[in-house]
Parts: sequence; structure tokens; C-alpha cells
Amino acid sequence: MGFELKELLQAPSSGIPRFVSANDVKDINALAKLALTYKADPFMHKTLGLNKRIGLLFLNPSMRTRLSTQIAAQNLGMEAIVFNVGSEGWALEFEDEAIMSGNKVEHVKDAAPIMGKYFDILCIRTFPSLQNREDDYSELYINQFIKYAGIPVVSLESATLHPLQSLTDIITITEILQNQKQQTTNRKPKIVLTWAPHVKALPQCVANSFSQWINAWGEADFTITHPEDYELDERFTKGATIIHNQEEALKAADFVYVKNWSTYNDYGKIYCNDPEWMLTNEKLTLTNSAKVMHCLPVRRNVELSDEILDGPNSIVTQQASNRVWAAQAVLSEILTPIP
Repeated sequence: MGFELKELLQAPSSGIPRFVSANDVKDINALAKLALTYKADPFMHKTLGLNKRIGLLFLNPSMRTRLSTQIAAQNLGMEAIVFNVGSEGWALEFEDEAIMSGNKVEHVKDAAPIMGKYFDILCIRTFPSLQNREDDYSELYINQFIKYAGIPVVSLESATLHPLQSLTDIITITEILQNQKQQTTNRKPKIVLTWAPHVKALPQCVANSFSQWINAWGEADFTITHPEDYELDERFTKGATIIHNQEEALKAADFVYVKNWSTYNDYGKIYCNDPEWMLTNEKLTLTNSAKVMHCLPVRRNVELSDEILDGPNSIVTQQASNRVWAAQAVLSEILTPIP
């Protein structure tokens, strides 16, 4: 393939590859390059996953993540099977040593090994409760599948991270820079992650993950801006510049990533819903004609104005379409035998 799994994905102590965070990737640039190679030739390895199955387990709804991962698997010749755990299966218990006298019918300790026999790769999407930070940040659900499934596990979003989205974001930024030939200048692109208002409390997953990946990538001047009290976990933001003045943060930005998240310290709350934090074309004049990103779905005229989303600076459609190539790159690396 020209890319080997041992070069791009870390080998955990179990020896079973997984993709749940930036820590599972050795070379982000190489993985992004592979993804863009697939974008140019989607079927160049159409038999790599022949006679192999991928299971996509959803504990919460999805559109882009579900469809893009299915397409990516099919491009590699895999059979993709989707299972919506909440509506189609038994309620799962995840706590070890639990006394199952309530509404949980099956323990993950029993379900996950069966999944490991049915599939070659298991992809899982979970969601935080936003009730108990310790529980959510323990990543119990996905870690229990990793522990008991015995096959490679790929995160389709977890309680704290969304790695396929973040890989997609870097792929998209890389693609834009290549087209602009900006990577040949003497400065790193300035990327700003800005908080946006929303009608309800949302998790920190995308913001955490984007911060983790951009910091690990090391190819950008990275700034995060948000109202006071919306600090993220320092494990993910360390290395970024934090500014509470949005207009100051936006100055000379090349990319602006717009996302809402709820509070981390007083967990899962909405302290501020100031509409002044919505990005507009007027604010874009402070930037270096920045490209605007959002993971979607987006609340129009709440998080982002129509004029931005429908204007020339928006790359949200390009960004979402690149989800296929991010997933295809990761899956192909897992499928490639280690020499």
C-alpha cells in the first residue's frame, strides 16, 4: 500500500490496533496523506477488506459518521453491518461486578466477545450523560468494548473525544493549504477554535478532540476562544493559547472552527448563551479571510449565521465529505497486515 500500519498507528500493549484518540497515531501527516490518496482514487484497494466484516454499533444517533464509515468500509471491500443498540438490542450493563437486577439485560462482558467473533473490526459510537464528569471521562463504555471484544476497536465518537472528526478536520485543513500553497510560507497557519451559542448543553467531545489533534499535529498556531467558565480539560488544550475575547482571538486567523460545548468544571451546564458569540461576516473581516469549519449538524443563525454557511468562506461541506477518506485511511491501516 505504500503505508504500513506499524508506521501510522501505535501498537498498544495488547497488540490489537485501535483508533480512539490522537495518541493512537504515530504520524498524523502520513495518515492525512493516505486519506487524500483515497480521495483521489477511492477504489485502489477495493479488495483489501474482501471477506471481512465491520460492525458499527450506535448507542446514540448519527448521520455523517454512520454513512461515511459504511462507504469507507465498502470502498475497501468490507461488509458493513449497522446495529443501533438502544432501539434494536438489549440494554447493556457496563459496570464490572454489577448486580443486574434493574433494567439492564445483558453485560458488555458477554456481548463484546460475541461481537469479536462476528466482526473483524468493531466501531462504536457512545455519548456522555453530562451528569457525572468522572463517569463520562472514564470512557467506560468504549474501554469495556476494547477490553472484552478481542478485535480492533474504532471510535465513532465517545464521551470525551471524536477522533475520526478531528482527523477529517486536519485532512481538510491540509487540503486547503495545499491548494493555496500556503504551506510554503514561513509561518504556520493560525487556527482558532471558537465557542458558539446553542439552545442546549452539548458535550465537550469535538472541542476536546480538535484541541488534542491540532496540538499533537504541531503544524499550526492554535488559539481557543470562549466565554469565561467554558474552559476545557487541560489534558487536551495544553499548548494552545486561550483567549476570552473572541474578536482579539480572530485577528489574522486562517481557519476558524466553530463549536458549542457545555461547561467542564461545573459539569454539563450552560452559563452563557450570548448571541454575540455567533460568527458573522463582520467578524470575519478581522481574519485573514479565514475558512470556516463546523462538524455539523449546525443550528443556523444560532451557532453560525446563514451568511457564513452559504458564503465563500464556508468549507463545511468539503469538511463533511472528507469524513469518508478519514475513515477509509484508518480502516485500511487496521486491515493491513503488520510485517
